[in-house]
Amino acid sequence: MANRWSQLAALLALAVLLFFLGLGTLGLTDRDEGRNAEAGREMVETGNWISPTYNYEPRFAKPVFVYWLMALSYTLFGVSEFTARLPSAVFGVALILLQYGFLSRVRDPVVGLLGALMLLLNIEIVAIGRMALTDSVLVFFTTLALYGFWLGLHGEGRARHFFWLLYLGMALGTLTKGPIGVAVPLLAIVPYLTLTRRWGQFWQRGFPLAGTAVFLGLALPWYGAMFALHGASYSASAQADTLGRFLDAMEGHGFTLGFYLPVLFFGFFPWSGLLPFGLYQVYQGWRAVKAASPPEEGISKFRRRFTLPGSRLTPAQELDLFAGVWVVAVFLFFTLSATRLPHYIAPLFPAAAIVAASYWHRYLGDPATPGMRGALRTLMGLGYLLGFALAAGPFLYSHFANQIAKEFPMATQVGLGPGPYMAGLVMLVGMGMVGYFGLSEERRAGAFWAAGGTIVLVWLVAIQITLPRVSRYFVAPPQELAYTAGLNLGPEDRLILYGPSRPSLVFYAKHKAIVVRRGQEEAMQPHLTQPGRTMILLPAALKSQLPPEAASYPVLLERYGYLLMANESMVQEPAGGRPAPPQAPPFHSFP
Repeated sequence: MANRWSQLAALLALAVLLFFLGLGTLGLTDRDEGRNAEAGREMVETGNWISPTYNYEPRFAKPVFVYWLMALSYTLFGVSEFTARLPSAVFGVALILLQYGFLSRVRDPVVGLLGALMLLLNIEIVAIGRMALTDSVLVFFTTLALYGFWLGLHGEGRARHFFWLLYLGMALGTLTKGPIGVAVPLLAIVPYLTLTRRWGQFWQRGFPLAGTAVFLGLALPWYGAMFALHGASYSASAQADTLGRFLDAMEGHGFTLGFYLPVLFFGFFPWSGLLPFGLYQVYQGWRAVKAASPPEEGISKFRRRFTLPGSRLTPAQELDLFAGVWVVAVFLFFTLSATRLPHYIAPLFPAAAIVAASYWHRYLGDPATPGMRGALRTLMGLGYLLGFALAAGPFLYSHFANQIAKEFPMATQVGLGPGPYMAGLVMLVGMGMVGYFGLSEERRAGAFWAAGGTIVLVWLVAIQITLPRVSRYFVAPPQELAYTAGLNLGPEDRLILYGPSRPSLVFYAKHKAIVVRRGQEEAMQPHLTQPGRTMILLPAALKSQLPPEAASYPVLLERYGYLLMANESMVQEPAGGRPAPPQAPPFHSFP
């Protein structure tokens, strides 16, 4: 027991380090982080905790739960980048602890530790846990639902009541990101119950009617309130953001049918090298048990061929089958969706960690585990590719600097710094260590720690060296000007945001903004002749594109390629004046 507590303490410390270290260093990224953070801030400001708004207009794109969490975080600790991201980080840590607790209960503490570390030490889970998005919270609730289902289905006595976590997780997942909170659990549960012929067991033990009532009682009241408040406008928007995203690519996020293959391989790196071999072993184990089972009478040919009573599988085999079905079904679902983004497949990562951890655990006990040398070589190949890509990043950046400057004006004047070189070197050395340990029968256990340690070091380089530099020169400059503008604008004054879309600027200005894209300059005209103060925030390169009335405004402040202009010259800067020197942390945390 003492060993389990020490494992849990070490796991918790590592998760807190990776999710919380420098959480507020990077300014809010656009577009989703800025919109989500501002929606939560406006919820606190207006006191409207039912109907989310962004830029003081209804925001129907996401349900309300993450905004509630952000609003609570702001209320307790103030408004800042850190508090906007705090719910994601908290639920990221909770997800890792949930993974450890579940696997330690149904398997053993060794598999629990391996599975929890594999879920933590990869690229995508740490990334979404450090951003003001819905995904970290969603993944926690879909995983809670599926683990509650498993424990309720296979537990004895009072353990049956774990089924309530299924309905609770689906309800809160639905309040976090809509119907996907139900779809992800069902994508795993339905094929699993079918393959193992456990539907009857589920209907007997799973409280299906009462559970559905609990789900509806938790999830529907907010949706009902939104329909009552907004009627057809909300229903049309909800349909577009659910069924519409599946059927049609939205906001240019279509990509190709094979988009999620590299996302999974590099997002789940380094354990993605083990995943295809682990999945194949799950399939082979299922086939072997099925082939060894006596023929069954009285069932259809289809059921004899494609299903197997779960009682004929060992508990470990059946859990691996469940996790494998979960991975494949969720991957295929999002592949078939027309709108594709890297974080969409994050709900399959807990299951991927189970498959990879189970496969690695088998290798620790049996060096002749089929496919492991190929898995290690795949892991190393992906790592070397990532290492060379990181090391080549500054060269590629300089080659495309002119194109990048269209979005980030300082791109032609400021490099990426030493971070990519350091991360690339760490990756290359780490993969050499994986090979040194993993391809030796006596030293093979060390390969896991070499791979995990590599990811920890790469993340620390990114958090401590690269992200502060990116924030200072590329992300924070317009945000600092937006904050200054907000200090100097009254309720009836105007802030015009001209140029590329940057929703985060509304969060920093704390003021309603008039958004004008390049090529739509005439949309400014009605606002330039109104009484009071008018401010315009824009990239310096676009100053010549302003209408004549706006082009005559004096430039009040300039930050790394961005201008703040106004029809009145007086302006109050934030305390401390201009930003600190480049080596110091940037100013972007506000009272």
